[in-house]
Parts: sequence; C-alpha cells; structure tokens
Amino acid sequence: MTKISIGPRTLLYPHPDLIIGTYGPDGRPDAMAAAWGGICSSRPPAVAVSVQKVRQTYENLMREREFTISIPSVDYVKEADYFGIVSGRDTDKFAATGLSPVKAEQVNAPYVGEFPVVLECRLLQTVEVGVHTQFIGEILDVKVDESVLGPDGKPDIEKIRPFAYDSMRQEYYALGGVLAKAFSVGKSVRR
Repeated sequence: MTKISIGPRTLLYPHPDLIIGTYGPDGRPDAMAAAWGGICSSRPPAVAVSVQKVRQTYENLMREREFTISIPSVDYVKEADYFGIVSGRDTDKFAATGLSPVKAEQVNAPYVGEFPVVLECRLLQTVEVGVHTQFIGEILDVKVDESVLGPDGKPDIEKIRPFAYDSMRQEYYALGGVLAKAFSVGKSVRR
C-alpha cells in the first residue's frame, strides 16, 4: 500500500482524554484537559503529561509537585472539553460545570468526583520538549468507582466508557468493544 506524507504532526491514535487536577495559588481546585499523555513506566508505575508553560496548570504543577489524573466517561465529554477551553486563572471550572472537586488522599490535589478512574501522582521529574513541559508523575494510588469493576474485581473498560481525542479532526470518539485477548491472539501467527 502506498503511504502519503502529511508532514510532522501531533498525530497518534488514540489520544487519551486526561483531566489533570491541581490546586491554584489561592487553594482553589483547578482541572485541565490534556491529550498529550500516557503511561511511561511500569516500575515505578508512572504517567507523563505534557503542559504548555502559559497554562495555569503548569504553574500549579511546578509549585505543588503533585497532581491527579481523572479519566472521564463519555457521559462527561462536554464537561471534559470545557476543562480544556477556559483558563483556571479567571474561571472556577468546577463551579461552572457543576462537577465535584474531591481532595485526593495520597497527594495534595483535587480530582473529579464524577469521573470513574483517578490516578494520584507525585512529580518525579520534568522534561522540556519544545513549547511543552512533560511532567512525569509516579502513580501512588489508583481509585476506581465500584460501579465500573468487573466480576473479577478489575476495572472494566466497557463500564468506564472512556473516550479518545483525534487531534487531526479535533473530535472525540467513543471506544468499541473487545477486539482480541492481548498476549494471546498473536500466538496464532506462524513463523
């Protein structure tokens, strides 16, 4: 198949929709939508999110060095999008959306109470990458709503119902069902 070059882009499928929770300089809970992020280490468990220096969240992260990542369900796509549209400098995003800021137990940061999955993180290091700073946080705890656990006690992605962001089209997409069993389906490939 022939591939056509579209040049260097911020293109990766899928981009997660992550909501970074921090406290502002006045102690007010703040949240920011970020699609530039993902797991970056297994041991210690760690996640990386990239934030531009002009963002209030950047200042909060540099000052507090602790944060949460809330993973919204498709039921909250409007509110999650709003977290990426307005600045925490002049807007109380929690009050505007009607969502609940909950103080994390392991770190000094808020999370979104209505979102089904939360990662509580302490900053390990920062990496300057162009106009962004990548914040690498050790995951100290993961909190999951009981309602999204499967019969095996593990989080069930079909109950969590997260969504993905398409940076090229600037659209959100729901995820589909199970495609195959990981670390198993590939065993049928013959050498």
